Amino acid sequence: MKALVSQLSFFVSDHQARRNLGALLKFFLFMLGVMLVYTTMFHYLMLRFEGQEHSWLTGFYWTLTVMSTLGFGDITFHTDIGRLFSILVLLSGTVLLLIMLPFAFIRFFYAPWLEAQIRHSAPRSVGPKMAGHVIICCYDAIAQGLIQKLEFNHIPYFVLEADPVAAARMMDGDISVVTGEVDSSATYERLRVAKALAVIANAEDTTNTNIILTVRNVSPDVPIFSLAEDEDSIDIHELSGATYTLPLKQKLGEHLAARITAGPDVAHVVGRFQDLQIVEFVVHETELVHKTLKETGLRERTGINVVGVWEEGRLQSVHPDLVLSPFSVPVAVGTEENVKRLNDLLGAGDTTQRPVLVIGGGKVGRTTAKALKRRGLAVRVVEKDETLRKVIKKQIGDPTIGDAADRDVLLRAGLESAGAVVLTTNSDAVNIHLTVYCRRLKSELNIVSRITHERNTEAIYRAGADFALSYPSLGREYIIARLLGREPVMVGEGGDFFLVPVPQSLAGVSLEASKIGQRSGLIVIAIEEGQQVTRTNPTPDTLLALDQKLLMIGTAAQRMAFSEAFE
Repeated sequence: MKALVSQLSFFVSDHQARRNLGALLKFFLFMLGVMLVYTTMFHYLMLRFEGQEHSWLTGFYWTLTVMSTLGFGDITFHTDIGRLFSILVLLSGTVLLLIMLPFAFIRFFYAPWLEAQIRHSAPRSVGPKMAGHVIICCYDAIAQGLIQKLEFNHIPYFVLEADPVAAARMMDGDISVVTGEVDSSATYERLRVAKALAVIANAEDTTNTNIILTVRNVSPDVPIFSLAEDEDSIDIHELSGATYTLPLKQKLGEHLAARITAGPDVAHVVGRFQDLQIVEFVVHETELVHKTLKETGLRERTGINVVGVWEEGRLQSVHPDLVLSPFSVPVAVGTEENVKRLNDLLGAGDTTQRPVLVIGGGKVGRTTAKALKRRGLAVRVVEKDETLRKVIKKQIGDPTIGDAADRDVLLRAGLESAGAVVLTTNSDAVNIHLTVYCRRLKSELNIVSRITHERNTEAIYRAGADFALSYPSLGREYIIARLLGREPVMVGEGGDFFLVPVPQSLAGVSLEASKIGQRSGLIVIAIEEGQQVTRTNPTPDTLLALDQKLLMIGTAAQRMAFSEAFE
């Protein structure tokens, strides 16, 4: 009863709800007026043409029965004019009572009442003892993946949503949400921001500045992660009070550039864990192509341990007889010295530094080109937009004029002599199309691509890309790495890095008997005990203990499968 009264007061206090009730009241008054007119006409016609006299209540009763189409038949007209009047009352009643009344009731009362209930159900604060939580200021593509990572690491979170209806729908999707305005100090007080682990300002640059200043007004110490799309916004966010400012488009360009195989350092460090380096490398144009892992002798020659291989966007577990195709991207673990030996081995062949084509001259493309130039590589940018070409000419050098879908343009840009292509347009369809196109024109190209929507990951790998990376996956990895106090690990789009305590169900079980790979798909690359990595690429007979942690690589779906199977 208390909840009903609360919902009713919330409904009545809404300005639009009051207007709707006023409109519904006017409709009821109009219908009442029509009924009174018909009642008066009933009395006149009955007395004038039928010679009958009835009470006013009887007249109103007859009007209701005819308008509602009940038609009891106990009071009827016998003259033509009376029956004509009955038809008029019947038709108008059908329209007013059977058609307009239900729609008016639903439109002006029932639907707003349901919406008021939904709005009232959205939480506006967190529990009085809540602490150590993460506040996410916008539910976007980054937030969706970040929530999954937070749940894996048992970190509570709350998404801030201004629209109570949208917040209620998010609740139905099992998302922890609080409704409130991102620029209101009261909102963050209700979120207990002073006790929060961090605040993620992931809206537009201008809105993020407002968020940072508002949060700092409530809590001067809580860590604030701000995402900056423009480089000029970095200083503004830092001056406003952001703890960490992440220029993700700049980082995306730098990561794409780092995946280009050129020069002697062709093994790309994608993450570090204590004294270990996690690297990826492409094998085409090396002596490793078409050899099995056993035949390559990588472990004996370099000390590096290959723990997985990317094939068309899927991270596969390894075995000695696995054959490396020209488009395989092995994932390996080793010390800095091991990685140096691997680079010496991979760079022992042709060391000619060939030019790199960057297709797309937007922010990501320009950042990629700058990063490649810092490595001393020749860069040629392909961009068809005239305005962007002027910017590129000023920042990078003369771009190739024309559309990358035109074969002649690509040939003029130097595709035949290029060693790699980076696709940085913001259209997944264009990048997939160009991947197929470039791969067909020159099969041995090193192709690296940006993607916008993670659902297109599999498609772009099938098209022939060696590596793909999206803005959302990069953003959430940087955020979660900061929250957990480790370095970001980017093992390819869709891949992830997990440090998981050994669950009770696996205590005392050997790694082989656990069947972690078979039941979840995750690849165990190391076992941590205390603060030291005790084993890298552990042997199948390694026994697992409760005081250990498993360092694993895989996808979010595989991590979820691990939880369902073992935790």
